[in-house]
Amino acid sequence: MKKIFILAIALLVVGSVSAQRRYYGRTRRTVVTRVQTRPFNSFYQPKVGFTGGVNFANTVGAYNSNYSTSNLTGFHAGIIFDLPILYPLSFAPEVLYSQKGHATYTSDGNFTQRTNFIDVPLLAKFKVGPIFNIYLGPQFSYLLNTTNTYDNGFAITSQQYYENAHPIDRAVFAGVAGVGFDLGRNVELRGRYTYDFSKTDYAGNTYVPAFRNQVWQIGLGFKF
Repeated sequence: MKKIFILAIALLVVGSVSAQRRYYGRTRRTVVTRVQTRPFNSFYQPKVGFTGGVNFANTVGAYNSNYSTSNLTGFHAGIIFDLPILYPLSFAPEVLYSQKGHATYTSDGNFTQRTNFIDVPLLAKFKVGPIFNIYLGPQFSYLLNTTNTYDNGFAITSQQYYENAHPIDRAVFAGVAGVGFDLGRNVELRGRYTYDFSKTDYAGNTYVPAFRNQVWQIGLGFKF
């Protein structure tokens, strides 16, 4: 009887240990599975939202090397999309209203040219970390209007032009590179650089230089 009792206790202990191993094994596998699948589940949810921020615009590649320009501050705002393809790649198109331009300071006075565009970036988004994203892709821009302002120290002259050029001549092709930091589930801090591949004036000369726009952008994106 004593041997049977000891054997029964031994079987109960072994069974209890085995059951605990199976239970905690399932628990750990369940937790790991949930932790692993949750980011993928949220990643594959298409999102739409809006963005806004500051532009620091200038020019590069002036036809005349003696012609230099300075930064001009503006803003951008518009609609953004996040369409997942295959982790970690998404398609992130946008439609933005964006202010660009430049300022020139000379001994004869200060000249400022502000241009307003509709920008359509068609970006690839790479999620390379829990909160870090990289954006790369082309951008198509359409010039809406131009405002030239001249200040000679005594009077300020400002003229606004609604371009009469052919729509093809008002279109600009550019490249975009940027980064994003997820501040929360629906908020992203965004920074990027845009460089125009098209010149503003293909027949640039000493008096009317041909240049390309470049823009540094900082803003926030809200996605839902």
